[in-house]
Amino acid sequence: MGWLLSSSLVKIMEHGLPSMKSIKSLKSFVKRRNNPQDVGKSGWKVKPFLALICTALLIFWYRTTNIQFEETELEEADYPFDMAMESEPVDAKLKGLPRGILQPRSDLELKPLWSSNSLRAKGVEMTNRNLLAVPVGIKQKGNVDAMVKKFLPANFTVVLFHYDGNMDKWWDLEWSSKAIHIVAQNQTKWWFAKRFLHPDVVSIYDYVFLWDEDLGVENFTPERYLKIVKVEGLEISQPALDRNSTEIHHKITLRSKTKKFHRRVYINRGTKKCSNTSEDPPCTGFVEGMAPVFSRAAWFCTWNLIQNDLVHGWGMDMKLGYCAQGDRKMKVGIVDREYIFHQGIQTLGESVQSDKKTRARDVRTNRHGHTTFDSRTSIRRQSTWELQRFEERWKKAVEEDKNWIDPFSSSSKTKQKSNSVSNRRLKRGNTRRVKHKRSQETVTA
Repeated sequence: MGWLLSSSLVKIMEHGLPSMKSIKSLKSFVKRRNNPQDVGKSGWKVKPFLALICTALLIFWYRTTNIQFEETELEEADYPFDMAMESEPVDAKLKGLPRGILQPRSDLELKPLWSSNSLRAKGVEMTNRNLLAVPVGIKQKGNVDAMVKKFLPANFTVVLFHYDGNMDKWWDLEWSSKAIHIVAQNQTKWWFAKRFLHPDVVSIYDYVFLWDEDLGVENFTPERYLKIVKVEGLEISQPALDRNSTEIHHKITLRSKTKKFHRRVYINRGTKKCSNTSEDPPCTGFVEGMAPVFSRAAWFCTWNLIQNDLVHGWGMDMKLGYCAQGDRKMKVGIVDREYIFHQGIQTLGESVQSDKKTRARDVRTNRHGHTTFDSRTSIRRQSTWELQRFEERWKKAVEEDKNWIDPFSSSSKTKQKSNSVSNRRLKRGNTRRVKHKRSQETVTA
């Protein structure tokens, strides 16, 4: 409190309020307090001065608070993504640099080692505003080649995650030098995405396509697909699957020949029924993990949803709607007009040499006498375990975060509906009062 008063007095002295004469009168007042006869005569003269002091302190406090508020708004503008939990340590680590030199984000655009004087003077214009990222193995080279040839002419940046370590055999493709190649043995696309597609790195891209390698794109055009997505306001989407695809896990992903896109599916048979009143995945607000497409905002949310150690991503598809930046029934959809063919070819983690810890039922011996094991069985077992861990973490997070309200729970919807009804009633009441007031004014006139 002492520093506040002293700093306030300094500011008051700098502005010439109050004068030295007034200060002297204050001192004389303190001296005269011991004389009861003088107090009554001089007290009224000091009251205006005390009021002036209080006013100056209030003005100083208001200006200081306003400046702090403006600085906070500037910091939030510089860092559009919410980084509140790390803001203080980050600021402390960057205090040695002038703010104008900071560049907290990057991109995946390839840069030339040198350029001509004219290009340097003009600057490099960013044309690639969408990203295609695909985990690839050499056995799917032909299919990936056809896929990339669709996306590169549409000004996409292409990133290939080589999970089999076989990168050198891709250089004979004409576009290979234009793509970014990242190699890590036997890793999934969610492992790659969590480590190499951080939101600060891909923030310049409007849409992120995180696709599998076994997708046929004969009936798919990226430009037309994005046009539909933008017009319909889909934050998370996927192209529909050809009905002749090898693997179809959810009926909502099947292509409808009569629609441009769809947001829900209708199922009358089986244990899982979907109707017009269904509000949960996979009846609505759902895309599958094989070919998701994310807007910039949706990807920022999704990247944070990806668990660093749960690399197979099982269970995430049911929660992606929470990243749709609004009502998942409206913001998540399947595009029918541009569709793909799912071949269902699984090459990640193909049979490798078994070790002593391999379960006996997974081990096989081929005709050459080499011992191998069925990696797909082991991968499915691991994926199932990860699904259980993911669901446990979600449940625990919901229980611990007392401030989080599930936007899709029945209680939340009831509350929203109640608020909506109350707002409508309030609006009608205000309208009636205005009409009544106008009628009275008319009668008076």
